[in-house]
Amino acid sequence: MKHKILLLFAAFLLLVENSNAQELMGLSQIKQDVKSRRVSSHDRTGGNNDRFENIPDGQKRTLFDVKGAGIINHIWITIAPGPDHLNRNDIILRMYWDGNDYPSVESPIGPFFGQGWNESYNYASLPLAAGPVDGSGLVSYFSMPFAKGARIEIENQTGRNIEAFYYFVDYVEMPSLPKNTGRFHAWYNKELTEAPAEGENEWAALGPQGNNTSGKDNYLIADIKGKGHFVGVNYYVHSPTPMWYGEGDDMIFIDGATQPTINGTGTEDYFNTAWCPKDVYAHPYYGYARVNNDVGWLGRTHVYRFHISDPVYFDKSLRFTIEHGHNNVLTLDLASVAYWYQSEAARIPAIPNKEARKFLPFIGPVEMHKWRNEWRKSKGNGAQLWGN
Repeated sequence: MKHKILLLFAAFLLLVENSNAQELMGLSQIKQDVKSRRVSSHDRTGGNNDRFENIPDGQKRTLFDVKGAGIINHIWITIAPGPDHLNRNDIILRMYWDGNDYPSVESPIGPFFGQGWNESYNYASLPLAAGPVDGSGLVSYFSMPFAKGARIEIENQTGRNIEAFYYFVDYVEMPSLPKNTGRFHAWYNKELTEAPAEGENEWAALGPQGNNTSGKDNYLIADIKGKGHFVGVNYYVHSPTPMWYGEGDDMIFIDGATQPTINGTGTEDYFNTAWCPKDVYAHPYYGYARVNNDVGWLGRTHVYRFHISDPVYFDKSLRFTIEHGHNNVLTLDLASVAYWYQSEAARIPAIPNKEARKFLPFIGPVEMHKWRNEWRKSKGNGAQLWGN
């Protein structure tokens, strides 16, 4: 048995090595009729003022507006002031493909690039990253094709000026796209989930647990109509309880299925981890970019997974959901950005508005002490009440 396991592991390493070798080999292939181009915020006078300055609240700026066919292969952005003063949840990023007047990408710029809440931290994955200093360099390597032009814009909804916005968008122009080239999509969602009337009965702490086979009341990561493949998600969890938030299963419904086509075994399992992790961890395909350092699992966690070698394929539709606690028993402040490709540039649902995007305050020792005080009063204020 040990010999077989070693052989299988060796075969896996060989596959990975061959895949990397093929990707590197592709760099040696000389392309025909392909030219590299860049659109950036560089100072047109030749000076060093390489940025958009003082973008007022409520205004939009076009970052990229190119006609014809091409593929965006790299985006870099940095913004001032920092997210503690300028909320990245309220700078909206939109991308329009092939002359459409509706976006196929719409998300707050922070969550899109792996920066949650009003925070800034280093984040590293294969398609997206937020680099030093402290996550201030926002980077995408997603391939973003277009056949009849592309436009990228931002909108300032922060309530104050964006003092400085630096960027460049690298792309290749070509006579036409290869056959069967999909269009990149991304969609942001956010929800304060609801616990049932009988309470937040996770880990059967309050009594027998119920069952969820249909996915009713699951949190929605993506609801897609058309043909394509799902390629990943950034998932942001703010938990007001120290109870583990991740018993919820992923449930994926493909091509109109009424029961899950793909059913998971737990939130951390979908994200390729195990046993309720609290470790910062970075793999090209998955990881925990931000973890809570509070009691239990109280507080904020950012986890991600990208389906680079295992896309989720669909012909007509895909509805990607996940439970908020087993059987949806927890109140959680959840947000996510889903990423996928479709055969055509499609209209995505509207994203939550500024009021709905507001993040919730931390629960801390003072709140816990006040709750304990109410419990003590309910028990007659005994001098040696302990808490069990």
